[in-house]
Amino acid sequence: MTATSARITAVDTFDVRFPTSRELDGSDAMNPDPDYSAAYVVLRTDAGDGLEGQGFTFTIGRGNDVQVAAINALRSHVVGRCVQELCADPGSLSRDLIGDSQLRWLGPEKGVMHMAIGAVVNAVWDLAAKREGKPLWQLLAHASPEWLVSQVDFRYIGDALSPDDALRMLGAGRAGLAEREAMLLERGYPGYTTSPGWLGYSDDKLTRLAKQAVADGFTQIKLKVGADLADDIRRLRAAREAVGDGIRIAIDANQRWNVDEAIDWTNALAEFDPYWIEEPTSPDDILGHASVRRVVAPVKVATGEHVQNRIVFKQLLQAGALDVLQIDAARVGGVNENLATLLLAAKFGVPVCPHAGGVGLCELVQHLSMFDYLALSGTTENRVIEYVDHLHQHFTEPVVIRDGHYTAPLAPGFSATMREESLAEYRYPDGAFWIADRAGQEDAA
Repeated sequence: MTATSARITAVDTFDVRFPTSRELDGSDAMNPDPDYSAAYVVLRTDAGDGLEGQGFTFTIGRGNDVQVAAINALRSHVVGRCVQELCADPGSLSRDLIGDSQLRWLGPEKGVMHMAIGAVVNAVWDLAAKREGKPLWQLLAHASPEWLVSQVDFRYIGDALSPDDALRMLGAGRAGLAEREAMLLERGYPGYTTSPGWLGYSDDKLTRLAKQAVADGFTQIKLKVGADLADDIRRLRAAREAVGDGIRIAIDANQRWNVDEAIDWTNALAEFDPYWIEEPTSPDDILGHASVRRVVAPVKVATGEHVQNRIVFKQLLQAGALDVLQIDAARVGGVNENLATLLLAAKFGVPVCPHAGGVGLCELVQHLSMFDYLALSGTTENRVIEYVDHLHQHFTEPVVIRDGHYTAPLAPGFSATMREESLAEYRYPDGAFWIADRAGQEDAA
């Protein structure tokens, strides 16, 4: 098989679930018992080079099978495609998947179907970067501005961002790229940690982990809030006492409140100097976010992990509804749509601080922030990537944190490959862990 004739031969999917609810890892006011999960996809080829494309989208347990089914519904668009053409133009597949009129009816460009598209598109980018022998951040940062613009769908966002705007910003962003890349490789990209702040943790555990975060070099932590105001006041007081005044503390309500509640609750916590309030209300309530932002300043408003597409991000920016934009590598339609969102944020001058944690989200989104720093925004000022110390051991190239910074990954690809042993152990419902777990429950009954 020649390199030019190789085709995609299979789209394999896996329902992978981890029992994180049992330790309350990931617990918050809206999601008290998440089982962190991945609808995982592998693109296989007949190229004979051993390279595969891996991608996934993140869920929190029940419904992960629905997400896998959505990925399977895209298989006919992918199998048989020329590998070389696909990797040279991932946007071609993105447009075809989004443009399937019958599947589009289930969105359009939102929800389970759109997340499935993101998983497949991200797997193509993973394969493309592996074939280039580069980590994805480096492939993107060194790509020509013209090619990057060709990967962006400007439909519905042209009133805020034109191809000419994007080309101009990407052209300007190349100035000083080599120097920034050297700094990135030496220092890494700043992170912050949510590990101390899960709502189900005791005050002692919160305090211990907050102090550890500072010792590990983090200059920002995040706490979940929104279930009980008295508890939040007590927990924030404990956290502030643990880390001191020089460390930023962000708070995250995970969409729990109405607009008036968000304002009152955030103002009640203002004495602890929260840096931002994240997802204060519904991710679809653009004007609600704008109302909250006007009243709770100087506390910043951050949102984005559940924003479903570039069109909603556009409106949040146009409405002045957020101070911090939080992309998610696996919520929207993959790298292509995240490029659009990064360009929108740069156009409006709003810093991007990605959502991560979950299963593999840290591994993915580091590439997008590093590209943004190197070739678009040119700065890490007031920019941090979320970090959660869970489940990284299940990836062949897990993130490496050093002194509170993400170390730039050097392995080719998108850092999306899960270990075969983890797939065998945690595949649901027939992985070794889940078989043993059911047997244990039956014995206990």
